[in-house]
Amino acid sequence: MLRRKIYDKILNWKNRSQGRSALLIEGARRVGKSKIVEFFAQREYRSFIVVDFAKPKDGVVDAIVRHPDDLDGLFNLLTLSYGVKLFRRESVIVFDEVQLCPPARQLIKYLVEDGRYDYIETGSLISLRRNVEKISIPSEEDALPMYPMDFEEFCWAMGDEITVPTAHEAFARLKPLGQAAHQTILRRYREYLAVGGMPQAVNAYLAERDFSEADYAKRLILKLYADDISKYAGNDAPKVRGVFNQIPGQLAKKEKRYFLTSVSEGARMREYAESFRWLDESKTVNIARNANDPNVSLGMSEDYDTQKLYSSDTGLLVTQAFMDSDYTENELYKALMLDKLSINNGMIAENAVAQSLRACGRELYFYSRYGRDKSDERMEIDFLIRRAGKISPIEVKSAGYQHHASLDKFMKKFSSRLGTPYILYTKDVMERGGIVHLPLYMAPFLCEKG
Repeated sequence: MLRRKIYDKILNWKNRSQGRSALLIEGARRVGKSKIVEFFAQREYRSFIVVDFAKPKDGVVDAIVRHPDDLDGLFNLLTLSYGVKLFRRESVIVFDEVQLCPPARQLIKYLVEDGRYDYIETGSLISLRRNVEKISIPSEEDALPMYPMDFEEFCWAMGDEITVPTAHEAFARLKPLGQAAHQTILRRYREYLAVGGMPQAVNAYLAERDFSEADYAKRLILKLYADDISKYAGNDAPKVRGVFNQIPGQLAKKEKRYFLTSVSEGARMREYAESFRWLDESKTVNIARNANDPNVSLGMSEDYDTQKLYSSDTGLLVTQAFMDSDYTENELYKALMLDKLSINNGMIAENAVAQSLRACGRELYFYSRYGRDKSDERMEIDFLIRRAGKISPIEVKSAGYQHHASLDKFMKKFSSRLGTPYILYTKDVMERGGIVHLPLYMAPFLCEKG
């Protein structure tokens, strides 16, 4: 069983809630929700039942839909159907893939009020309109998002407990690790970018340390996502598919904001708003929005017409970029492991930073402005985060970058609002000209309080 940080968060919910709320774990398909919940139930409860709504036992759905007021009957049916005895306040009932049975989610209100057992729900595509429009969302439900494995979780899977604490110590002191230590960590990080954080791909890679096995697993996941779009996006499916398929091409450009003309000539954002919303709610992408007047509350100035789309998992992006080619033709694997990524393939690094910020609960914002006449008004900052009560701009650069003109102009324009500016790149820790330079693998640490 892969070690996941979300385990401790689930345990915190159990200890804090004491049966006063259910827990909903939501995330993209194949991020490992069902596995971690079953593992948790085995370790933390006297007994448990997993009701998988993708293949429920006979009569279970009917009992929930037709007789929601007969909880005694439901519990008796679950005990008999699954052959598991339930113990008051010592058992948990898991509703797996709860989006397939919306009435079960609505029933949570009454199950929690009854108080006999704990309840955990897992779901993908759970926020889609079709999965919630006919039910009342229970207020007795605590939501917990789940993301692909982060770099530290990947290190744990590799049997490595040292790398991330070593990097964190250097970050805390803002001192270089030294060339040998930095290169060792960077090699591990590039390995993580190539494989990604989807548990299915990580397990495939662990068996033989073979990127081709991980790539095959990721292709299956991407096919599943494509099938979900066809199945659940309804009349918007062609638009959703078009937007999703263009993500690698959009990120490969120097200016990474999403241009709909690559999907359809003359397309307008208002025509594709539902497509962006669908992808966002499915958790298959991470959306960054332009904060055109950045202040401490970045959301107050966000421009919904100017967005960037990132893959929810950088490993999936590596595979998606060469989806129509054989694994052996995927130049990104070789480039990652040999540290030969060109500036055009900086999309991998930027996507990884976006993934890191989202995994620690940050919404994604950037700054983009293009004045036609004034060159000093033209600038683009990759990410903006709120840190220590100020706005910190973040630029993602290649190892051999020569200048940071946009960052300089941004710092001049908004100097009174800004905290520490950061450049994330592939070299060691350095501070120069008031700008802190950090290795890419330190991106998650920026979520900590400054």
